[in-house]
Amino acid sequence: MQLRRQPLSAPRPGDTRPAAQRLAVPLLLLLALQGAAASGEPEDSGWLQDAEPSSRLLSQAARAALHFFNFRAASPSALQVLASVLDGRAWVNQKKEYKFDLVFTTEFYRAEEGEKRLGTCSAQVFFRNDKPRPAVNVTCTQLIKKERRQEEDYQLYKLMKQLKSPLNAVRIPDSHGYIAPSLRPIWNLAFLGSSYVMWQKTTPFLHYFMSQISSVKQWKTNDDAIDFDYTVLLHEFSTQEIIPCRIHLVWYPGKPLKVKYHCQERQTPEEGSGTEEGSAVALTELSNF
Repeated sequence: MQLRRQPLSAPRPGDTRPAAQRLAVPLLLLLALQGAAASGEPEDSGWLQDAEPSSRLLSQAARAALHFFNFRAASPSALQVLASVLDGRAWVNQKKEYKFDLVFTTEFYRAEEGEKRLGTCSAQVFFRNDKPRPAVNVTCTQLIKKERRQEEDYQLYKLMKQLKSPLNAVRIPDSHGYIAPSLRPIWNLAFLGSSYVMWQKTTPFLHYFMSQISSVKQWKTNDDAIDFDYTVLLHEFSTQEIIPCRIHLVWYPGKPLKVKYHCQERQTPEEGSGTEEGSAVALTELSNF
């Protein structure tokens, strides 16, 4: 848009301000408009808002945000799953990149405790060129109390450290879908590590859920951390494929989770530890935990 040059108006009677000061406000307004155009807001950079985004697409983005939230929270005692999307907006551009603004509710992952609605989350999710590993900024409220979470994480940690021999188990749950109470903490730790993998692999059209632990082995360490090797089966929705993934997990209560993984792809095997190109080109954010 071209700006037409306007003649300078003569100062009004009684206006003794210098000409430079009289020009300051229009110049500041022009700079503000230029800054808004460069800010990358959806309406300024070729983004078109989807008037009626599908519930599947909004749920896809919400699940990706929760996978990231679970991984960064690094607490097997406070895992969350999606309950419902309360509100969501979506934008898409010519490159088939997607942006989402979401508000959704969550449920406590351990359904056997009878806890249903756990909290409410708001998130911004960005998928770049249909690639995995979306960029996420997520905030959640009304979570499990911090003191309770820390106590339960510590009790799990102490239990693992007191084992007389390193844990070595297979097929959790069993063929009947049963998880023994003694193995539930192991399942939660595996789900925690898998949250990282599922966030890394989620695209606008593919999402994942952990269906089984094929094997788990605990390693003795000289430091304070818990060190596990898992093989998990991830259910890839849309394609209905079952994908085996080897996950190496190092965990200590209150510390960032360390995860490395390798999944057996349908075509070309790729090493996956967050190094492949994805949507998240910068450190994504987590807050209110």
